[in-house]
Amino acid sequence: MRVDERARSTRLTLTDLMRAWFKFVLDPIGGFLNRLGLMPNTVTLIGLAGTLVASILLARGNFLVGGILVFAMGPIDALDGTMARLRGEATEFGAFVDSVTDRYAELLIFGGLLVYFLGQGDILAATLVFAAAAGSVLVSYVKARAEGLHFEAKLGLLTRMERYLVIVPSLILGYPKVGLWIIAILANLTAMQRILHVRRQARSGKGNP
Repeated sequence: MRVDERARSTRLTLTDLMRAWFKFVLDPIGGFLNRLGLMPNTVTLIGLAGTLVASILLARGNFLVGGILVFAMGPIDALDGTMARLRGEATEFGAFVDSVTDRYAELLIFGGLLVYFLGQGDILAATLVFAAAAGSVLVSYVKARAEGLHFEAKLGLLTRMERYLVIVPSLILGYPKVGLWIIAILANLTAMQRILHVRRQARSGKGNP
């Protein structure tokens, strides 16, 4: 039996809410980019390229500029979807590309930090990077796997937007370890929340075998 669709549609993450709150800003910018002839997937790749540059800066210990660049690339995650919607070309493949790119972007940020801390010989911080990256990936994977089995798994303490709001200030202020501690703990707790939520649904007979 499928999970209750009404419950699925009413459970919104902070990312969903932010897109709705800032629709009045995103729509004009997305429309302008469409008029320039840019494609949504092109904007997605521009965002990924910007994050790659940011990760190189982080690997070199330039947390301020790297953090500002990560902050600047954040809105692009919403712009590509806005552009596709305005063009009437929103597709499942586009959403797939967007999600995959989001994971690459997060891992690039963690990768840059990992290179930096390993270069400093800071094993504890490198371990924190691994734990934060693992938790972040698992939060997304649990949701994707659950939905593939017709369960709902959008709840949790630290979804992508919350992780973004944690890591950016910690980088800009020069305290990346603080952000990593928060993400390492809360992202993994979020993954566990989602696993337990799916377990409860499975026990109640929701989802498909």
